[in-house]
Amino acid sequence: MPQITPQADLQTIITTFEVTPGTCQDLLDELQTALAEFISKQPGFIGAALHVNDAQTRIANYSQWRRREDFQAMLRSDEMRVRTRRFADLCKSFEPVMYEVAASFD
Repeated sequence: MPQITPQADLQTIITTFEVTPGTCQDLLDELQTALAEFISKQPGFIGAALHVNDAQTRIANYSQWRRREDFQAMLRSDEMRVRTRRFADLCKSFEPVMYEVAASFD
């Protein structure tokens, strides 16, 4: 389960996908399948959450990994390269960005 706290020694990745209302659900389905079947089973994976905006023009994936290298190894795998090409076909653009939690509030 994701931990949103500056004290957690984790790697946080937020990936945003720019989509159209017509492709939003298709990409969401692909992402859910990738997370369930492959990504969540990779070494270092902690958790992820998918978010969709009201207009169905953006999807955000918030994920956490034990180490940056674990996330990078998953991205470089043959399996993920195939899945990434499918993601690219369903969206205008996407960008994974690594973050550190600077502050959190309850």
